[in-house]
Amino acid sequence: MVPLSYYVVIATTMFVIGLIGVLVRRNFLIILYAIELMLNAANINLVAFSRYYGTVTGQIITLFVITIAAAEAAVGLAIIIVLFRRKATTNVDEINLLKW
Repeated sequence: MVPLSYYVVIATTMFVIGLIGVLVRRNFLIILYAIELMLNAANINLVAFSRYYGTVTGQIITLFVITIAAAEAAVGLAIIIVLFRRKATTNVDEINLLKW
């Protein structure tokens, strides 16, 4: 059996990579992918601790998180398509639709 610490290290690494992607990148698609990576890191932690404590609660919560992430990805991609059609860019710095 793989120790719990390995799962925590992998999830932490994935979360940090996602966080760096959100903070550094300016492309809306890359930011969306980085957020998805962060959600998957949280899912790994939930499943690992659920397995460690012998309950299914973390696995059930993970299913809900995956469902919400799929809906978030669909809405995010729809927003990206609309913004690209209006501004012809996916750069976050160049999108100022909400400014007066």
